[in-house]
Amino acid sequence: MPARQELSSFIRSTFRSVWALELLCFLKKHRDRAWPQSDLVVALRGSELVVSQSVESLLAAGLVVVEEGQLVRYQPTSDAVDSLASAAESLYASRPDAVRRIIVAPASSGLSSFADAFKLWRD
Repeated sequence: MPARQELSSFIRSTFRSVWALELLCFLKKHRDRAWPQSDLVVALRGSELVVSQSVESLLAAGLVVVEEGQLVRYQPTSDAVDSLASAAESLYASRPDAVRRIIVAPASSGLSSFADAFKLWRD
C-alpha cells in the first residue's frame, strides 16, 4: 500500500478531473476489454472532450494503452503504477469527497491567489 503522501501526489498529478478517475475505475473494472472512446462516452455519460482529455491524462500516467482503432484498455506500465491506481480507486470508493478535494486543490489555490491579488485592504 502506497504512503498517504505518495498517493495524494499521484492523484493530484494524474487526474485533471473526477471524470478521469471515473474513467480509470471503469476501465479497471472492465480490464479484460478494449473500449472505443465513443462507448466510453456512453458508459460514463460524459462528453467526447471529457473522455478524450481523460484518456490523454491516463495515457501520460502510464495507466492505459490506446490500441489500433483507438481502443482504450487499462494496462498499467508497472506493478507500482497499478498499486497506486488501486489505492486511488479504493480511497475514492471510501472517501470520495477527500479525493475530489485532492484533485481540485491545485486549481483552487491558484484561483485563491489570483483573487487575493485584487482584494482591497483596509488600514
